[in-house]
Amino acid sequence: MPGLQSVSKKRPAVSQGGPKSKKYQSENPSLTKLEERKVQKRSRPVTQPIIPASGLSDDDEDDDEDNFEEEEPEDQEIVPDEMIVDGASIKDPNAARESHKVQRVLQEQRRAAKPHSQLLADAKRVWSLARQKSIPSAERQKHVKELMKVTQGKVKDIVLKHDASRIIQTVVKYGGQKERDQVAMELKGHYKSLAQSKYSKFLVTKLIRLCPAHRASILLEFQSNVLRLLLHREASAVLADSFELYANAYERSILLRDFYGKEVALFSQTQGSEPEKANARKGFPGVLEGLEGERRKRVLAALKENLTTIFNNSDKGAITHAIVHRALLEYLAAINDTEDESEREKLRKEIFENCQDVLAEMVHTKDGSRVVRDFIAYGTAKDRKQIIKVIKPHVERMCTDDEAQLVLFTALDVIDDTKLTAKSLVSDITTHAPTLINTPQGRRALFNLLVPRSRRHFTPAQIAIIADTDLIRSKTSKKSAVVREGEIRAAASEGLLKFVEDNGAEAARDTGGSLVVLEIMLYADGDKSSAMQSLLQPLASIYPSEDASKPHPIDLPHTSRMYKSLFQGGHFSHASKSVVRSSSFSPSAFASEFVSIVGRDLTVSMAGGEGAFIIAEFLQRIKEEGSADEKQTVKGWFGGDVVEKLKKSETKGRNVLLDKINALLL
Repeated sequence: MPGLQSVSKKRPAVSQGGPKSKKYQSENPSLTKLEERKVQKRSRPVTQPIIPASGLSDDDEDDDEDNFEEEEPEDQEIVPDEMIVDGASIKDPNAARESHKVQRVLQEQRRAAKPHSQLLADAKRVWSLARQKSIPSAERQKHVKELMKVTQGKVKDIVLKHDASRIIQTVVKYGGQKERDQVAMELKGHYKSLAQSKYSKFLVTKLIRLCPAHRASILLEFQSNVLRLLLHREASAVLADSFELYANAYERSILLRDFYGKEVALFSQTQGSEPEKANARKGFPGVLEGLEGERRKRVLAALKENLTTIFNNSDKGAITHAIVHRALLEYLAAINDTEDESEREKLRKEIFENCQDVLAEMVHTKDGSRVVRDFIAYGTAKDRKQIIKVIKPHVERMCTDDEAQLVLFTALDVIDDTKLTAKSLVSDITTHAPTLINTPQGRRALFNLLVPRSRRHFTPAQIAIIADTDLIRSKTSKKSAVVREGEIRAAASEGLLKFVEDNGAEAARDTGGSLVVLEIMLYADGDKSSAMQSLLQPLASIYPSEDASKPHPIDLPHTSRMYKSLFQGGHFSHASKSVVRSSSFSPSAFASEFVSIVGRDLTVSMAGGEGAFIIAEFLQRIKEEGSADEKQTVKGWFGGDVVEKLKKSETKGRNVLLDKINALLL
């Protein structure tokens, strides 16, 4: 029935009405697009799923800014027949039109009755222009300055409102430093309540990030309430972002001070003088300076009690924040300085028992990772087993996190029960090898199973961090490091060789993947014949490749280097100026498989193309370690016509190849 049909019409946003405006390159002098893209995010806990999460920072609020609809649009057009309920038809269109007029009048009356209604109306009008992204910088700055004039002196009165908070955020985001500082000054004394608001918390984080001159004063307003705010649903993210992303050492000490208890807070109030800042930068050690006996014990007990409060409320999410991990690390460091060994062990055991079930929530930050590593290094066999149980469900995520993977490395370095680590950790790492090779962190986790602390794959700084627990290990572990590394390597070898057998050919085509495949072949234990065949089979394809989108493996520089190293049987050492052979790999067996799988025609084709250096290494291996039959067979491949053709070619490595051919033919 025609009368029942309706066409859905949607009122265009204020900024979108009429023809589309011409797009300009926006150049905000205060915060460029490049800087916006580089806005930092907190490190993500390994226990959380890998999905875009809301509420992690103030910029999540910006993502919806352009899609924002006002709660009570002023120019909303009521369209007849826009919604039909239960198939009822409209009998009198004029009556409906009159009804809509009455509704509009009532709506305007309700809006006018609200506090600051005219102010908000004027601000929204300017805001709809200032928030547009595709406008010139000069035009945006004009709108921002006008918006600032409208809201000046009234910021604290309107900022708790949903729509008004967005307006002030736009001023802070696109305005200059003068406008930002003005907003920060107007809100002075109200930051604690603003941080607890669902909407204005984003504004507080923006001001902390963009107003460094006001940052310390803003954080000082949180003093005496830090613990409560950390457990608050809205304010927790504000403190976490401030501590981890924006604050300097002194500003972090302001937030940490509440963890140390009321006695410290009472006697360490700071006015921000330079000597006070210098002492505050020392953190908890600075607080403990000069404290002895019962007073030191009271301060330690207060810190432990506050940490336990956080641990007992793990559902609030504060346990994942770096500020909590720093406080816990400072507590453990203070325990280690306790002279009485029995007291030291007692305190460590108590704090471990309080947080043992939530250790997986800590491993993603620098301080949290160090805390868990210390627990592993100092722990008993029972403690270590409990830690492994807690982190086992998150091994794959930990492998791809810079800080979390250090916990895995320490566990493999320290725990004597290699059967436990092989079953709970190593098997999970090797199972996920096909995905781990895609990231530098994941590849590092695989390298650690075979060549731990190798300078080829670990930087000196990374090696130094991993070695932090070596001194503790010497006191708490009985098995030698060499034996433990050998057992871990043996446990990982079967799974890694299976990975090469199934996925090695494809993985070797990737730059990072070729490095992993090479290390597995050189250093894994066990039978590698199937893996060799898997890697050599792609070389038996037509050379050069008929598919330009998929080059022959020899034409890929990183893949050809891998084959060259396999024929050499190890890596070239710049120190000794020679190849250091691996005792776990037989290059002669690899060369023998090459003879049977690749054959004469393809070998000669590769020699005349990009594979001259690889074929030269192959000939060197046959000459030095090949059987008499293999030598005779390969000699027949390089007859006089082939040699003459190579002499006339301009291929790279021609002279080296000809020398190897002549040496073999002699």
